[in-house]
Amino acid sequence: MFLSDVKNALRVSGTDSDAEILDLIEAAKADLILSGVHIDKVDDTDPLIKRAITVYCKSNFGYEDPKLSERFQESYVSLKHHLTLSAEYTVGDSQ
Repeated sequence: MFLSDVKNALRVSGTDSDAEILDLIEAAKADLILSGVHIDKVDDTDPLIKRAITVYCKSNFGYEDPKLSERFQESYVSLKHHLTLSAEYTVGDSQ
């Protein structure tokens, strides 16, 4: 399950933060779509999409060190930029 992967990346155990983390996952997906990644490609089993969502969550989860959050945000923006420049991620699946 993807939630457990993100929780592991955030070093979170228990279920107290599950709702917040699920909101962050959905926000990351929405941000990728708004930025130009095709909705068909926002699949959390894809390694690049999974990484982008995880880094987004890490940048917005509330670390005490703002520089750490900034570095994760920069990483997310860079990855999102690469995804939006790739036809593989901006063109929908053909049916």
